[in-house]
This record gives sequence, structure tokens and C-alpha cells, in this order.
Amino acid sequence: MSFPPVKEQIDHIKRNTVEIIPEDELAKKIERSIKDNKPLRVKLGCDPSRPDLHIGHGVVLQKLRDFQDLGHKAVLIIGDFTAMIGDPSGKSKTRPALTLEETRINGKTYFEQASRILLEKDLEIRYNSEWLDKMTFSDVIKLSSKYTVMQILERDDFTKRMASKTPISLHELLYPLSQAYDSVAVQSDVELGGTDQKFNLLVGRAIQEAYGQESQCIVTCELLEGTDGVEKMSKSLNNAICFTDSPKDIFGKSMSIPDKLIYKYYSLGTMLNDAELAEVKSELDDPATNPRNLKVRLGYELVKKYYDEESAKYAQNEFETIFVKKEIPDDIPEFKLDAKEVKLVTIIKENNMAATSSEAIRLIKQGGVTIDGEKIIDEKYVVKAEKDFVLKVGKRKFLRVKI
Repeated sequence: MSFPPVKEQIDHIKRNTVEIIPEDELAKKIERSIKDNKPLRVKLGCDPSRPDLHIGHGVVLQKLRDFQDLGHKAVLIIGDFTAMIGDPSGKSKTRPALTLEETRINGKTYFEQASRILLEKDLEIRYNSEWLDKMTFSDVIKLSSKYTVMQILERDDFTKRMASKTPISLHELLYPLSQAYDSVAVQSDVELGGTDQKFNLLVGRAIQEAYGQESQCIVTCELLEGTDGVEKMSKSLNNAICFTDSPKDIFGKSMSIPDKLIYKYYSLGTMLNDAELAEVKSELDDPATNPRNLKVRLGYELVKKYYDEESAKYAQNEFETIFVKKEIPDDIPEFKLDAKEVKLVTIIKENNMAATSSEAIRLIKQGGVTIDGEKIIDEKYVVKAEKDFVLKVGKRKFLRVKI
């Protein structure tokens, strides 16, 4: 196995990285891996409390891929056991508990989605229930003795909850220790995470040392704001671009981001090299540039990354058909109207144009629903079986209703 020189590896790792703790220690680990011809074990923990990954997760997954490209071993930990506790990072209250079965179902989808970025040949998949589920109470006491309550309570979210007298459950205090023990179990040399995970990663260093192992180095990556431009990307906040979104939805959501986030999405979300990113930055700085044009390219690059170039071309063409030419796409789904009269809300919900009837009603009231181009604002509107028509919901969803 041939590894790039130490400096070249460090420079590559630094791209889109906030901190390397400590950098000189990582350099020594890399130097030793080259000398011993042995790849580093680079750990990334995934919290399968929800089934879908989004491009915010893609930032740190891409960093893990960077290590793979340098010849190292990616160790992806599916936290099926710790997800039952729930990561309290950034949480103002205790999260509802999940069952082990639920976390394993979600964990399976994580692996399938993560493989869009990671190389399977240099990838080790582990579930932390392999070791945490087998721990005895004596083992838990031993683990708990390696860290103090005061150290755990230094965590910012716990400090805020104590100040506001919001309850903190004992099991939440065990989350950082459980996650840290994962590093002991897989003997990680490096652990990756977002900046919001820094506390957990540092606990991992301490616990490894307490168990007689060499402490892992830490690499943290930037967090990506969601399409609203305010909150961290999260599916629960409805501001996420998910790996499983269709090409046209990835493209459409990319067009909706605030202008201030264009460069950050390019930098953290796409595969453009430094020279190409410099061109994007130059265009953004030019007052004559229309931000919309850069968003079109962004949508194209994101679809290409998570699908392929053909899908990217198709998504761009469909976007231009709908929003530029104001035309109806050729391949929209069809729905056969069997009854003489059907509530419009029912058609919208049954064809997955809205998740719930309440959402369908809201869209109608807000003027987001048209029939053959005519806006419908009556939430009780009834469709009569008189002629074929095209139903449009929101900006991108079409349905050809056949009589």
C-alpha cells in the first residue's frame, strides 16, 4: 500500500475542516502509518434516530471519504444502541426513546445511503449494540468511573438546562460515555464529527486513555444550515436536502436557498476543486452576476453527486421547463378520477402531493394550488368529473387528472 506524504495528507484533510485536535499528533500518526504500511482507523458515528441522511451529514461523510482516498480505513459506527438513549447535543429537553428494532431499521438505510459517498472496499460497518448490549452493570460502573459528573456537566446544553431548571435524565449523562466507549471498542485512531459533536469526541479521547489505549485525534467539520438559511439542516425542521430526495427535488430545493449560503453549499456540498470554487467565489463577488445562475449550477452539481450526470441534466431541464418556460413537464404522473365528485384535498393527499390533509388545506389557502393554471383557494373545493385537467401543487408538483 502506498500512502501520500504526511504534509500532502494533512493539507487534504484540512480542506473544509474546522479543527484538528491535536494536529501535530495526527501528523505523527500518519507518519507512523506510512512507516508501518498500516492504514489509520478513522471512525465516524451515525445516530440512526431518523431514517434519512441529508447533505449536512454528507459534509462529514465526505471527510471520511477523504481519508479513504488517502488509503485509510473508514469505520462507520451505526449507533443503534446509543440512539435508544438519544444524543442530547443541542437539545433543550430529553428526547423520546426509540426501540432497538427501530434504530436497526434506520441504521440499515444509513448504510445504503452512505454508500453513495463512501468506498465499500475500505469500509468497516459496526453497530455499537455489538458491545454496549453485552455490557454488564459492573461494566457500566467501571466505564462511569472513568469520568466525573462535573466533567459531563461542563457540556453547554446541560449547563443551559440546569440554569433553566429543565430536567436532565441520568441516562442522558451516559450518552457521551457510551459513544466514547465505541472508540475503545473499535480502537479508532481518528474520529470525525460536526462542530456540535466536539464534546463527545473529546470524551472519546479521555476514555481511550483511561482504558490504556492511545487517544484518538479529532477532526471537526462545519455544520451546514438548512434551506431556510437559519437553522442547522434537519429533516424535522423541513429544511433538508436529503440523499433520498428525487433529482428534481434536490435541484428545486437548491434553487430555494438564500443567496448568502450559495458559496457554503458549493464548498461543503459539491465535488468542485479549489480552482472551480475560486471561480464561483469570483462570480459571487461580481455585482453583475445573477445568483440564480449559480444556484442552477449548484443544483446540477448536487444531483450529479448523489445520482449521476444524466439525472442532473434531466433535473435542470425540468426546472427550466417549469420555471423559465412556464411549461408543463411531459412525464407527469396521471390519476384516474373514478367518482363523479371528489374533494380536491383528497386528490392532493392520495397522490402524495401533500403529506397530510391539513397540509393540503394550508397549500390551498395560501394560493399554492392551481387547476389548469387557475388558482383554487376554497379548501372545500370539489372536483367534478367533466374534463381532464392538470393539477399543480406548490412550485414543482404536477398531476394529470383523467376523467
